[in-house]
Amino acid sequence: MRWLRTCLQAAAVLAAALSIGGCFSNRQNEGAKLYQTHCASCHGEQGEGLRRLIPPVAASDYVTRNRASLPCLIRKGQRGPVVVNGVEYNQVMPGHTDLTDSQIANLLNFVQQNWGNKNEPYTIREVSELLGRCNGSDGQ
Repeated sequence: MRWLRTCLQAAAVLAAALSIGGCFSNRQNEGAKLYQTHCASCHGEQGEGLRRLIPPVAASDYVTRNRASLPCLIRKGQRGPVVVNGVEYNQVMPGHTDLTDSQIANLLNFVQQNWGNKNEPYTIREVSELLGRCNGSDGQ
């Protein structure tokens, strides 16, 4: 009887762990999904950019050097010249007002940790505070 109870408890713990793991894995992949939906058509499937028209986000010195301005850049977009990896680009980047603060954090964390970028991840609180500087935080 005791053996059966122990087995049932172990099975319950395993089932709970698997369901939690699924929850986290969906959230963990949100950044990749958001990138594909909102960024890949311009910046490329692998963050490579488009020749001298659209800057890369892969192995990008701009991503590393402009941490504090990236959340506002995603929310509000950008106009005017920008230099990435020594190359000047001058195209309009549209803003993404449809993304929540937490989605922007997940999107940025995906870019920060992929394609040769090894930068510190953002917290949602940090992204909300940085978005507050450009009146872009939605508090979500």
